[in-house]
Amino acid sequence: MNTSFKVATLAFTAFAAMPSFASPTLRVFACEPEWAALTKELAGDLVSVYTATNALQDPHQVQAKPSLISAVRNADLMVCTGAELEVGWLPVLLRQAGNPKVQTGQPGQFDAADFVTKLEIPTRLDRADGDVHASGNPHIQTDPRNIGTVAQALSKRLAEIDPAHASTYQSRLADFNKRWGQALQRWTQAAAPLKGMPIVVQHKGFPYLENWLGLREVAALEPKPGVEPTSSHLSEVLSQMQHQPAKLIIRGAYNDGRGSQWLSDRTHIPVAVLPFTVGGSDRAKDLFGLFDDTVDQLLKAAK
Repeated sequence: MNTSFKVATLAFTAFAAMPSFASPTLRVFACEPEWAALTKELAGDLVSVYTATNALQDPHQVQAKPSLISAVRNADLMVCTGAELEVGWLPVLLRQAGNPKVQTGQPGQFDAADFVTKLEIPTRLDRADGDVHASGNPHIQTDPRNIGTVAQALSKRLAEIDPAHASTYQSRLADFNKRWGQALQRWTQAAAPLKGMPIVVQHKGFPYLENWLGLREVAALEPKPGVEPTSSHLSEVLSQMQHQPAKLIIRGAYNDGRGSQWLSDRTHIPVAVLPFTVGGSDRAKDLFGLFDDTVDQLLKAAK
């Protein structure tokens, strides 16, 4: 046998025996870190995920940069919160990208809030009331029970868009459900001492957390949703604490901490800084870490 031919044959045989590393099947545009993390839990290496925002960024206010437009243009699936959380920037991206797969009403557009029961649905809509969402409060990710519900719907959507890997999505969902259920029981038991605790929130971003843990919100530092605390409103909250005291002040990692610290300095009420989403703290590297840290921060501050 010709020596060069023999070498080439051996090289080809060795290459063919190497394990194959398939490229991702779907390109996913995730509006918020929690949905990027959930998509990876359910799809693994079958997807490449582009995350539009980070944990230290206000998801209401995002600049429609060219990089975001490009990511939407190339996406097979868009996973967002919905409930008008992204109303200030996502429509611009959709219009500029012109991707028919992810337009409203198409299988490629997935809004997580469509699959859970919304809280704080307003009885009136008036811009004078601040950043109020007609569909209800959009911050559904602060209740792990909502994450579990969204996981069922998202797994189904992934299988609809990529039926060739439906069995993989189903098996990964089953594995996630098992681990999530065990973790949810652990978090709920650990947080039991918090039930009924009166709290002050920086931004009205925690009604789902409050509903899950039985926390009782008595005041908000923002005079209106999305409006930074004013000195006069902070003084009103301080006066309110005289006859309606709270035991904890809660703010998200992305919120400006000056207002909550001002109140804490004058009332000696501790502040719990919660990650709010994946990446919001060193421990919140994934969805499990998000709630590990959330519960621990609440318990630590409450003591």
